[in-house]
Amino acid sequence: MKGLKKIRVGLVVLGILSTGRVFGQQEPIYSQYMMNSFLLNPAVAGAEGFTAFNLTARQQWAGYSEGPRTFAISGQTRILKTSYMNRSRRIKNRVRKRRPSGRVGFGWYMFNDVNGRVSRTGVQGTYAYHLDMRQYQLSFGASLSFYQFKADVAPSGLPYPDQQDPLVMAGKANADFSPDANFGVMLSSASAWYAGFSVSNLVQSSIQFGVGNKESAYRMLRHYYLIGGYRYDFRNDFEIEPSMKFTTTERLSYTTDINVKGYYKRDYWAGLSYRTSGSAIVMVGAKYKSYYIGYAFDYGFGQLTNFNSLGTHELMVGIKIGDSARRYRWLNRF
Repeated sequence: MKGLKKIRVGLVVLGILSTGRVFGQQEPIYSQYMMNSFLLNPAVAGAEGFTAFNLTARQQWAGYSEGPRTFAISGQTRILKTSYMNRSRRIKNRVRKRRPSGRVGFGWYMFNDVNGRVSRTGVQGTYAYHLDMRQYQLSFGASLSFYQFKADVAPSGLPYPDQQDPLVMAGKANADFSPDANFGVMLSSASAWYAGFSVSNLVQSSIQFGVGNKESAYRMLRHYYLIGGYRYDFRNDFEIEPSMKFTTTERLSYTTDINVKGYYKRDYWAGLSYRTSGSAIVMVGAKYKSYYIGYAFDYGFGQLTNFNSLGTHELMVGIKIGDSARRYRWLNRF
């Protein structure tokens, strides 16, 4: 029985870590994160003043039947309220004028991340607070999440010493719903640059498969994200935006994404990325009115080519609603 427990734990951990690096498989990977940074940093909720909805679907290692795949849907908004300002410095002639303002943002995020025989399904709610610093905005965000792991503990073709083990006979194992929390901060300017830092899995919840089986307990690691970018406006309908993402965990596993994107009239874009874990990425996209769509193709190098012959595909669609320039005049970002 003890040997069976070790086999079971090995299958669970192998499924979760099968992308190569620890953090890469515990948390979903997104190639077009710069189009919806809310997935990485809760401080982004409502930062642009829009009400936005995004859908992302990602299939890693296309052609490999058990390649990782991710499905995520999110929404965020800025809560407006009515305030008043005095239009005259003279006490007798003061006129109170209504104006829209708001510092609070809300967001939500639902996801399903499948890695081999293991899947994680969860939901997250976010609260953000934004401080207007004239030409800059400082944002803070916190989120609470709940998720559940499911594992196929009896994949076909693998022998088991004890076929009467309850988990093996059941074929699948579900862990209890686990709570966790994230925190983020972001500083951004009017249509020029942004920089953010966030931490996920603050609670580091432990997941346990089975009853009273401490050997199968699995702990989520804290993940640290540092993102930043700068958009150069050539004032001839063309813009270039270099950006980066640095990810690490408490075990000092890390990776870096280096990106550059070009925009034409902010309605069309194309970009290239390099991920230090061994991937090159091509991105294209277009915007029509309030709608936008983006596609990314990842090609892995080295040993990943054994699983990645057809590459990794990621599709993102979204909508942004609201006149941000009128409500928050300093905001002029895409």
